Amino acid sequence: MRIAIISAPAQRKGIPDCVKGLAKGMESMGHRVDVMDAWTEDGFRLPGYEYIVTVAEQVSLFGGRMPEALPKILSAGSGLVGKKGAAFLRKTGPFTGKAMANLMRAMEHEGIVVNWSDIILGVPHAETLGKRIGA
Repeated sequence: MRIAIISAPAQRKGIPDCVKGLAKGMESMGHRVDVMDAWTEDGFRLPGYEYIVTVAEQVSLFGGRMPEALPKILSAGSGLVGKKGAAFLRKTGPFTGKAMANLMRAMEHEGIVVNWSDIILGVPHAETLGKRIGA
């Protein structure tokens, strides 16, 4: 399966290690995985993937706001209606439930059917979650 992982860290600091671990787990199951940085990519390649995975981090400790780059990359990829996807959130503080709801709402706003969501606790946990995709 062709999988796109959209990495949306709170600040422009590159791809976090947990996203690399998630991709490694998916690749070990035989999937073709491409990692996209929400801050630098435009999202026009997204319709070519069968499964869209978003790994985000809440911007502030309180409130559960998502990075401003996330809606931009999702809205640029027209033709996402009906695509299956997963929403992952990096554990960064309290209020992760509200942040997860905001992440899923942003994905579903563009028509992605979120059939799996989870909170990533660390790199080994991310790799384990990646092995469960498509299993």
